Amino acid sequence: MTKNIMSFKGVTPDLADDVFIAPSAYVIGDVVIGAGSSIWFNCVVRGDVHSIRIGNGTNIQDGTVIHVSGGTHSTTIGDDVLVGHNCMIHGCTLEDRSFVGMGATVLDGVVVEGGAMVAAGALVTPNKRVPAGELWGGSPAKCLRKLSEDEQKNLNNGAKHYAELAQAYLAEAN
Repeated sequence: MTKNIMSFKGVTPDLADDVFIAPSAYVIGDVVIGAGSSIWFNCVVRGDVHSIRIGNGTNIQDGTVIHVSGGTHSTTIGDDVLVGHNCMIHGCTLEDRSFVGMGATVLDGVVVEGGAMVAAGALVTPNKRVPAGELWGGSPAKCLRKLSEDEQKNLNNGAKHYAELAQAYLAEAN
């Protein structure tokens, strides 16, 4: 176990063999991370008072904090999700193939549906649902517009890029 992967109250993070965890990132407690996912530099994924589940091919970019609310809200992040730099993801659900832009805050009870996009800098307040095919932004966030067909088709290109980049980092480390 490396110093940045920490058990808490007897629960150790469960990481697929090909997960990239940057040396300056911390993964703590009741956390499961699926194949091909990546946790980038200066991130904190802290499953100390509830669980965090991150699917396959998902990337959590530099400086992001993922946390939970004890006894009330776990955090679930699906497959092929892109979470941009410096986000706050707290006690919410990001469904498969959703997108959260840089500096966004997504709070307790929020569901970002697959194929939905949260704009950079947005504040999604508790218990909102961001529907598939919509772009939400602002503070507090609201629907700004429908995503175009091209935007919807290309929404997860960034997640694929980061999955490939993470494997390159892993290869360099070996």
